[in-house]
Order: sequence, then C-alpha cells, then structure tokens
Amino acid sequence: MNGSFSDRPERDSERASSGSAAHGLWVRWLTDWLKTLAIAVTIVLLLHYFVFNLSTVEGQSMEPTLTDKEWLFISKFAYIIGRPALGDIVILQDPTDIAGRKELLVKRIVGMPGDTIEIRDSKLYRNGELVIEPYTDSKIEDMDYGPVVVANGSYFVMGDNRHARASRDSRTFGVVPLEKIKGRADFILWPIDKISSL
Repeated sequence: MNGSFSDRPERDSERASSGSAAHGLWVRWLTDWLKTLAIAVTIVLLLHYFVFNLSTVEGQSMEPTLTDKEWLFISKFAYIIGRPALGDIVILQDPTDIAGRKELLVKRIVGMPGDTIEIRDSKLYRNGELVIEPYTDSKIEDMDYGPVVVANGSYFVMGDNRHARASRDSRTFGVVPLEKIKGRADFILWPIDKISSL
C-alpha cells in the first residue's frame, strides 16, 4: 500500500515532464517552420521584384512570334546588369496609361538611342538602311512614318504583327524611355507544345 502511494507522484512528474517536452518540441517545430516560410516568401518576393516575372500575352500584336494566352518568362535581371538590345522582345509599361492601371505591353525593340527610324513604302528603315525582319510575315500596312531620331535613353518599339491597326506601338505613343521597360521576354513557357526560347 505504501509502495503504491510513493510511486504515484513520480509517475505524475514523469507525465508532466513528458508533456512539457512534447509541447516544447511542437513550439520549436512551429517556430522553425514559420521562420522557413518567412525566408521562402522573402526570397520569392525578391526574385519576383528583381530577377523574373511571368506574363501572359494578350492580343495579336506580336503574331506570329507570340500568340494570345501564351505564358512568358520575363527576365528583369537582364536590364539590371545590362541594357536592351535590337531585336529584344520586351515588356513595357503603357506610356499612354494615365489612369495608373499599370497596363503592360509586349513589343520588339527596332530602334536604339540615336537611331533614325523611318517607315516608307510599307518597309522599316533604320539609319537609312532597309531592316530585314525575319520574325514578321506581314508588311507594314499603315501610312509612312518619320524619319525620327530616337532620343538618348529611349527605344523605338513595334509589334511583329504589321497589319493595319494590329499593334499599338512607338508609331502611336512615341519612343519608350528605359524606365518604362520592365524586362525582357526570354522564353515561352505555355502551352507545352510552344515551349521555346525567344
């Protein structure tokens, strides 16, 4: 009888210690998990802000290179360490967006700072020379344009679809300053049968 009374406090103490240890492990696990989640979210946000983004093509202005609803991998890092180049397909903030909606457009750079751009007889000329454009299968159907000199720090962009009114580009909103260019389209990610580099 005495033995049974003397064992009970020890067992209660063991149960209390075991429960306390389990609670401590659970709290430590939850804390570690929350720290890991916070670090992961921070990394993703930093990558999204500085390195890459995903964007969806809307409309026909870049056909045949890009078609409606395709997903693009956009490199922001490319223009943090470098500058846009001729032929780059870029994502840019709509220069005419005065409502603050931050609408994005996808276009191709066809004119660099200092270039003279002209469109005559349905063809694109850069610095007086005809530009051969294998990425488009349509002639420029709009009226003649220019010549205009691209300002320093700005770029002349056009859509690959040159049918009349198919693309709203530098012919309508003028040259695009570098700060409006948000990244370079490097890959088509979706649909699967269209996956390719640009």
